[in-house]
Amino acid sequence: MMQLRGIMWTPGMWFTIPNLFTLLRVAMTPYILLELARGEYMIAGWTFGAAAFTDTLDGFIARRFGSESRAGQYLDPIADKLLLSSIYIGLMLGKAIPVWVVVVVFGRDLWILVLSGIALRFTKYRELRPSAWGKASTFVQIMTAVGIMAARAYHNSLFSRISDGLVWVVVALAAISAVDYTARGATFWIRTIGKDQGLHGR
Repeated sequence: MMQLRGIMWTPGMWFTIPNLFTLLRVAMTPYILLELARGEYMIAGWTFGAAAFTDTLDGFIARRFGSESRAGQYLDPIADKLLLSSIYIGLMLGKAIPVWVVVVVFGRDLWILVLSGIALRFTKYRELRPSAWGKASTFVQIMTAVGIMAARAYHNSLFSRISDGLVWVVVALAAISAVDYTARGATFWIRTIGKDQGLHGR
């Protein structure tokens, strides 16, 4: 048994069927990255489909059979982000997308991570949930990656044109969601300062 920041971690929290599916997704991630870097888009695409299926499956099993765990709540989003990030790195290494697009995507994620760290360290704000713009950004990133893999795997010009257009949507939504998270954080910070000043003024 291990205690981390007030949370008791026990072996039983990890060894649930949903968590095993999540760990399987994590294990598949390096293989997908390597295949994309090698330009094997067909294999990488179908493996990504299998990984995505494990994501759906672990959520269904957890809800259906009441096997949700605290460990799973942390592990599942980490596995999802690791998978999506690895796919974009693989596409970049395989020269399927420009380096600057990956820089924008990772820059946005890093900025949100910094904002979250500041909020946790210096404020009482704990509602660190994805915004509508954040969810839209992630969804379009997934659809763009799928489109690029399909276009390269099947040599489909229509998929290629669609995915090329979606790349710009990815960049736009990354920027918009970063601004949105910044605005939300700044608004909460200003309100907090205002409340503190109001209390001190009494």
